[in-house]
Amino acid sequence: MKNALALALILSTLTTVAQPKRIEYKPTAYYRNFSHKIPAVLRVSPGDTLVSETVDAGGFDKTGKQVAEGGNPQTGPFYIEGAMPGDVLSVTLTKVSLNRDYATTVETFVKRSLPFDVIKPVFARNGRLVKWTLDKKEGYAYPQTTHEHLSNFKVPLAPFMGCVGVAAPIKDKEPLTYFAGQFGGNMDFNKVRQGTTIYLPVFHEGALLYIGDAHALQGDGEITGDALETSMDFSLVTKVIKSSELKISFPRMEDDEYMMAMATAKTMEEALKLATLGLLEWVQKDFNLTLNEATQVLGTSIEYRIPTLAGPKIEIVVTLKKEILKTLK
Repeated sequence: MKNALALALILSTLTTVAQPKRIEYKPTAYYRNFSHKIPAVLRVSPGDTLVSETVDAGGFDKTGKQVAEGGNPQTGPFYIEGAMPGDVLSVTLTKVSLNRDYATTVETFVKRSLPFDVIKPVFARNGRLVKWTLDKKEGYAYPQTTHEHLSNFKVPLAPFMGCVGVAAPIKDKEPLTYFAGQFGGNMDFNKVRQGTTIYLPVFHEGALLYIGDAHALQGDGEITGDALETSMDFSLVTKVIKSSELKISFPRMEDDEYMMAMATAKTMEEALKLATLGLLEWVQKDFNLTLNEATQVLGTSIEYRIPTLAGPKIEIVVTLKKEILKTLK
């Protein structure tokens, strides 16, 4: 009987330890590199719900106070227990919620978006800062400008995280937080929102997860160089997928509607090929498709997105609706 009670006590203790926890973290410092050298601010077990907040791209918090230098300061890095180089870190955004009533952007266009002689009057120092009101109750944002034709202009809110990334590989040194790459980072993709799961290749022990650069809204291309930059409350849950189960070269994402594969490169053609390869490998693995079969699935149904033209490299995301995959054997 004593042995049975002891065993029951041990099992009960182990069960208690294994229960997912809710962990609240209040940032006291923010970082501007996706670096493996910055000490982790917190250790998090897969399955735990991490609850925290971000500042905006300029370092302003939810009260409007500047608490960090500009340049996409990040919350983190978070050490994820069990994550090792070669693994894949799954990050599900369970909450992405605006925590203040304004955002900022700029009256400009980036060089990649239009001929320079067209954008010169609003380029660089000629571009003015614009403040937007975020009406969370009604679900709209509208600019606080004196421009005649924008006096009634408004757009629906669609909050998302501009940056979700892990510490970059050694070859990338310690990229600034306006870079995107194999490690994720400043992807500026408007599908990285509540309910989306992001899959990131791991390059260092603990992965070292960073998150920040919150946006209230952004069109494809981020052609003004800024989205509607704001601060955010967020929560997320992680999972570690071991290298024996899955290997990826660039981030992948999924939500209820789409499978999505992302890549960056110096040219659009190279980025497009790498992103398409990521999606091809995904559907081949999950649905056992031959290359011939994959030509028919991808050729009829994929969609290409250009999340941002503002970054140092070209970024492409290729997407595939899950609905069409339901008819595969």
